[in-house]
Amino acid sequence: MGSHRGLFYRYQDLAPQLVPLDYTSCPDVKVPYELIGSMPELKDNPFRQRIAQVFSDDGDGHMTLDNFLDMFSVMSEMAPRDLKAYYAFKIYDFNDDGYICAWDLEQTVTKLTRGELSAEEVSLVCEKVLGEADGDHDGRLSLEDFQNMILRAPDFLSGQRVQLCLAVLGGIKAPTGGLRASEYRGRPATCFCTSPPSTSASEGTVEKPGQRRPA
Repeated sequence: MGSHRGLFYRYQDLAPQLVPLDYTSCPDVKVPYELIGSMPELKDNPFRQRIAQVFSDDGDGHMTLDNFLDMFSVMSEMAPRDLKAYYAFKIYDFNDDGYICAWDLEQTVTKLTRGELSAEEVSLVCEKVLGEADGDHDGRLSLEDFQNMILRAPDFLSGQRVQLCLAVLGGIKAPTGGLRASEYRGRPATCFCTSPPSTSASEGTVEKPGQRRPA
């Protein structure tokens, strides 16, 4: 099949009329969410819009190249567990208030189960999560609460329905660390092989914008 295309070329291929091959002259270009959300890695993901919103600068889902690279970096198998947890928290925080409240959990569970649970079942799952993870008993999860829940995951995730509440973190196997998403740019191709939650992505390497496509 030859060499995999670089992530830049994947980005450019989404909107060749907007993103020139010589990207260095147009750094403020953004690819619209409609095109980002249609990618194979995202189109069947119930969180596709939230993922795009969280990684976009303005929260509108329209992505610069840096946003695009950050998204694939965080979802890489090599990304640290705590970095994944941080972004999963942001994805679950639907009202962007810095906490995961009961309403946020309802949105999360409904999306994870694709609406297959009844309202009563959704409520029971949310109560279970809050009851187990709300460390200060204020009725909502802080980032610290969420991270503690992830650290306790092997014991906490004994119930099948509770597992659904963390499914968006699927595939986290890397050890914890303190790297930011931007620090993954330029690393080996394996850094960019895993897609956003619950999907599979093709491998890719990041070539400098402006390079010619390989034959």
